[in-house]
Amino acid sequence: MIHRFELNGYKLVVDVDSGSVHVVDDLVYRIVGLYERHSPEEIVRQLSGTWPHAEVLDAVNQVQSLVDEGLLFSKIEHRERLGERVHDGRVIKALCLNVAHSCNLNCSYCFAAQGTYKGEQAIMPLETGRRAMDFLIENSDSRHNLEVDFFGGEPLLNWGMVKETVAYARSLEAKHNKHFRFTLTTNGLLIDEDVIEFTNREMANVVLSLDGRKETHDRFRVTQGGKGCYAVVVPKFQELVRRRTRGSYYIRGTYTHCNTDFLTDILHMADLGFDEISMEPVVCPPDQPYALTEEDLPVLKDQYERLAVEMLRRDREGRGFHFYHFTVDLDHGPCIYKRIAGCGAGTEYLAVTPGGDLYPCHQLVDDPGFLMGNIWQGVVRLDLRNKFSQCNVFSRPECEDCWARFYCSGGCAANAYHVNGKLPGVDTYGCELFRKRMECALMMKAASLPKR
Repeated sequence: MIHRFELNGYKLVVDVDSGSVHVVDDLVYRIVGLYERHSPEEIVRQLSGTWPHAEVLDAVNQVQSLVDEGLLFSKIEHRERLGERVHDGRVIKALCLNVAHSCNLNCSYCFAAQGTYKGEQAIMPLETGRRAMDFLIENSDSRHNLEVDFFGGEPLLNWGMVKETVAYARSLEAKHNKHFRFTLTTNGLLIDEDVIEFTNREMANVVLSLDGRKETHDRFRVTQGGKGCYAVVVPKFQELVRRRTRGSYYIRGTYTHCNTDFLTDILHMADLGFDEISMEPVVCPPDQPYALTEEDLPVLKDQYERLAVEMLRRDREGRGFHFYHFTVDLDHGPCIYKRIAGCGAGTEYLAVTPGGDLYPCHQLVDDPGFLMGNIWQGVVRLDLRNKFSQCNVFSRPECEDCWARFYCSGGCAANAYHVNGKLPGVDTYGCELFRKRMECALMMKAASLPKR
């Protein structure tokens, strides 16, 4: 399978199975479009009226050479790679610790029901955090690098416990030949000197929640008293980023039906000095007033295209920034197994509640049907573990004819479940947006190539 598209003056051809991406001229673009339905002689005859005969013949031969090399119209049985190393849950490499089922904001679009996950407010005890670190080490087999995300709710409501859990994990590293990589996600209200200093020293990544312009951010991200928090958190975020000397960070926003012009919000955040930005589409029931609609889809795709062009312009001017969803590494990206099997939710990756219960990921903690066990007994719902181990690109019939399937690995299982109740399944709306983001990312790669 191939995918041809034109964007911002570039013509690109993606060979799906091999992963090859070709930047081509008008002639080769036309030849590739005709190749599967016409013989070389027919293609030469058809196009020689527009281009010189010798030029068409040479281009057809070039295309045929790429086909012979397995770089165009390739057919590789990647399904066989699944048997090499299956996400069976016997090796766990990452945990998401929901250290606070409570929040100091009251965001109506929150998938976690304003931080409580449709349950009672709760704070994770230090003993549970320590046991989670032990559990991860015990189930990580020979893996050296382990990942722990501190999540909520708002994890800074349980900041002392976070710091003590990090210290405990660090005390285990040398003994067990492990290295922990910590991430913190925060709404920023409680950021202070101690948070800035500690996260700079210990957190490999910090995720900062900001939706964009003041009016956009304050529309949903309000305090328990109903007040917007933009004016409070932006200076805190700027100071944390200014003093970040190690590790990474990114600003993470959500766009909804209320700001389908999210390009303006992204550029606003870039103008605030943030150069690592993510902006996610809201995932919610379709009856919500902020839910994205089918009518929004062309607008959103146009916003992504305009964003890509603007990023290229700013990069030329020396004031570029990175957009998380336009990041693609064609040379050293994920191995083909990872591109088939996905994130490992429910197998390699689990979420831990304040009470120590285990769920497939942080987005499914609100559903008791996904309770898999706890950090003392381990995973006891082997049927669930097995179901998640089968969440790969080949288990979703909807992915069969999708050119971008090896870039998304079938997409987010939790998002798909929330949208249509299927596991495995796909979020078809999200798929449309993902394909557009990938086209933009590949176009930007083409634009970065040296001019010939």
